[in-house]
Amino acid sequence: MNSSEELRRHAVECVQMAKFLRNKENKAAWNSIAERYVRCAKWYDSRRALADHLKDLRVHKKPLPQSDAPLP
Repeated sequence: MNSSEELRRHAVECVQMAKFLRNKENKAAWNSIAERYVRCAKWYDSRRALADHLKDLRVHKKPLPQSDAPLP
């Protein structure tokens, strides 16, 4: 399980916990924590996608041509 999936699993657990509570403040707090877990999962996914894209660019980048001329 990757980090994003784990964060989403925690969010589901928080929502389930909120369903069993009667106190509106506590219920709101658990739902707020769940929302934060989901935001963190989305952030992780976007950063992972960016990192993968940058890695692909580095792998497919053509090397610069080498010159035999000495540097000035």
